[in-house]
Amino acid sequence: MALNTVKRYARMPEPQALRITPTYRPTLVDPYRDHLRARRAADPAVPVTQLLAEIRELGYTGSANLLVRYLNQGRAEGDRPVTTSRYASRLLLTKPGNLRPKDTTLLEKIAAACPEMTALASLVRGFAALLTPAAGNDVKLTEWIAEARAVDLPHLRSLTNGLEIDRSAVDGAVTLPYHNGRTEGVNTRTKRIMRQMHGRAGFNLLRHRILLP
Repeated sequence: MALNTVKRYARMPEPQALRITPTYRPTLVDPYRDHLRARRAADPAVPVTQLLAEIRELGYTGSANLLVRYLNQGRAEGDRPVTTSRYASRLLLTKPGNLRPKDTTLLEKIAAACPEMTALASLVRGFAALLTPAAGNDVKLTEWIAEARAVDLPHLRSLTNGLEIDRSAVDGAVTLPYHNGRTEGVNTRTKRIMRQMHGRAGFNLLRHRILLP
């Protein structure tokens, strides 16, 4: 393990509770969920047989076992807006235009959950705007760092400290159009060719495959 990984786990006051959002396939009961929810809210002790008879009058064609399993899974109680921290992070870091409508709705709920999440979502969007190089981004970055430090979010504080350590390079990254993407692409292609040739040929063939189109 990397040292930073060990440090991160050592700082945790208790083990992480990794909760996975339940995913269900569509069933024949779905069109009658609102009816089931309203009936159970009005009378929590209503028998399943009574609910079955009611939704059959409304057009339900499924079995009683399907209805029982649906109710036992809690699918008639609500939409279950439970999500994992990893998925929430991905929503925050994804370009808003690339999100599906349901993900956009979930992101809005997450951002409004508490003042810290609202501030974090705003700071993430502000930092994402700086990733498109443009003149004046270095000044905007200074303003962003000041805003991030004004919020009591420890992880952002460590990020701002890291940005300041190598500030000249960061300023160049957010203001200049140059990058090492092509170099990294060549490195990735070279590694792929080496893996394909492992144990099959020598350096001469590797050289030809890299240099020749």
